[in-house]
Amino acid sequence: MKSFRSQLHPSWARELNDLLPLIEEIENGLGEQDFLPAHQHVMRALSGDLSASKVLILGQDPYPNPEHAMGLAFSVPKSVSRLPATLRNIFKELETDLALGSPDSGDLTFWHQQGVVLLNRTLTCRIGESNSHLNIGWRAVTDRCAQVLAAKGAVAVLWGKNAGELSSYFDNERLVSSVHPSPLSAYRGFFGSKPFSRVNTILNTTGKEPINWV
Repeated sequence: MKSFRSQLHPSWARELNDLLPLIEEIENGLGEQDFLPAHQHVMRALSGDLSASKVLILGQDPYPNPEHAMGLAFSVPKSVSRLPATLRNIFKELETDLALGSPDSGDLTFWHQQGVVLLNRTLTCRIGESNSHLNIGWRAVTDRCAQVLAAKGAVAVLWGKNAGELSSYFDNERLVSSVHPSPLSAYRGFFGSKPFSRVNTILNTTGKEPINWV
């Protein structure tokens, strides 16, 4: 089984070099516990080449449901037919924003492959317990990731208070933020916020290829 460290793309391993002992400590601390996502997917969001990463979409922590968690924030496997409510709201806004249909499934790997880093601030959780690994060290790692991406000129999509805590790392012209797309808050400013077209406008103005969201 590949260690958390070995799941990192070499470009990310270099940037996180001083934090690799912490990552190993977290992995050792989890030991034989049951946690989500599956061990081999924990660092999936950081498996792509940093040099090709141009957008950060920041989540909170993995879906606490084994059928949903797959290592990419907000994403679920293709086999999932009934999408989580938050992802349904994301797709609803996507459809309205771009006047296009929704993606064929809730698997957002095709965003990841285009340089969208779908990163949760906490990379693991206990089954059935959101925020259960909030204080085991992940935020030191993922906050650094946000700093690195900001320094590389990535566009940040920060939904909700949790993600918004990292807004100071990003220049305002590369920041897209609103309330969270969860059913508890989506109607208070997520719907109508047009995050997808705004991201592509920023990418176009900075000479980068826009994201094909659908």
